[in-house]
Amino acid sequence: MHCEPLHITHMTNTTPQYYPSKHTNTMHSHIPFHSNTMTKPRTLNLTFFMQDIQVLEIFLAVLVFVLIRSLRQKKHHGLVVWPVLGMVPSMVTGLRTNLYEWITEVLKRQNGTFRFKGPWFSSLNCIVTSDPRNLEHLLKTKFPLFPKGGYFRNTVRDLLGDGIFNADDETWQKQRKTASIEFHSTRFRQLTTESLFELVHCRLLPVLEASVKKSVAVDLQDILLRLTFDNVCMIAFGVDPGCLRLGLPEIPFAKAFEDATEATVFRFVTPTCVWKAMRLLNLGVERKLKRSIKEVDEFAENVIRTRKKELSLQCEDSKQRSDLLTVFMRLKDENGRPYSDKFLRDICVNFILAGRDTSSVALSWFFWLLEHNPEVEENILAEICRILRQRNDIKREEFDNSFRFRPEEIKKMDYLHAALSEALRLYPSVPVDHKEVFNSIFSYSFPFQLL
Repeated sequence: MHCEPLHITHMTNTTPQYYPSKHTNTMHSHIPFHSNTMTKPRTLNLTFFMQDIQVLEIFLAVLVFVLIRSLRQKKHHGLVVWPVLGMVPSMVTGLRTNLYEWITEVLKRQNGTFRFKGPWFSSLNCIVTSDPRNLEHLLKTKFPLFPKGGYFRNTVRDLLGDGIFNADDETWQKQRKTASIEFHSTRFRQLTTESLFELVHCRLLPVLEASVKKSVAVDLQDILLRLTFDNVCMIAFGVDPGCLRLGLPEIPFAKAFEDATEATVFRFVTPTCVWKAMRLLNLGVERKLKRSIKEVDEFAENVIRTRKKELSLQCEDSKQRSDLLTVFMRLKDENGRPYSDKFLRDICVNFILAGRDTSSVALSWFFWLLEHNPEVEENILAEICRILRQRNDIKREEFDNSFRFRPEEIKKMDYLHAALSEALRLYPSVPVDHKEVFNSIFSYSFPFQLL
């Protein structure tokens, strides 16, 4: 069979063309070979590949070095110190669990004190301590040298103003002295007792009984927060907001105060330049904070204005109020003039913040611990029954309704007092406090853990 040969011709467009030949019976091909076009691409590709491998090896070497160095620093600093980010990644890990338990474990490994390193160019560098000797030095021995400082005051000033929790030196001492005298007065104690009796027997117990009858679960922490908020508003402003009622209504002032508190706390975990820029542009959390503070200020202004009218029309023989707002309205400043409305507002807002969160948090942890320690609950009930049996005028009807304890009976409840003290020791209402060094070579702020 005759077979036509194929000629492969190299064309300029590099596309092979096939033509049959009539002059030969053999298969042959003409393949041009150009050394410049065949060897150099392979050499260049190999060169680039080797360079990529070298870059990758250098990157892995640097990464392993940084990782090993950061992990080794954990032994000396308590936490892993990452480049640029500092200890923030480790703190994020603690936030996912229980922050206070996590930081307590770190303090135990570091003998009670360690230095927290924040990101570069941030204000999160500080020293954390729970050593009793350091706490005594900070809070007692050298207390004037460790004020709250400018960082803390500037962060919370929008909400707390110049109140006792945001004051230092003479301003703090004056407010503390005045409040301490009032807290120990007979009229103030009577006001506190009456308001608590009313809130517990007319508000708290009906709410709990309603939940039991309907077999509905309740958020005990929220109920206790409403209880303490109503109580402290009655003590500070002499006004009952009515948060703790059947149906648990939402009170605008209480909601605004809660939102303002959360937004202010958010500033402490946000770089200062960031939240100040957000405040300037009225964005995000800062917009919410501004709106909430406006509602708090309007409520305080209305109460102050109404109270001034009441005091101006009050007769000398009429019953005088003993709430903090009225007490400070009767006082004069160092120049002999009445305090300004802004100062009165700051005083009351600070004491609301103090009494609202601390009491509710302490009670929430206390009941949580009772749930996990039933033997303690049994001992408390046994102590209460023992004290009640000592009454001579006890009646059966008193057990059917709500039972009221007398002040002298409460003083005899030693075991209950010890249980509450232990709950506060394990879970303090204010577990972290912030201090700064005054007139020292150190420039760090000093937050510390209260255990």
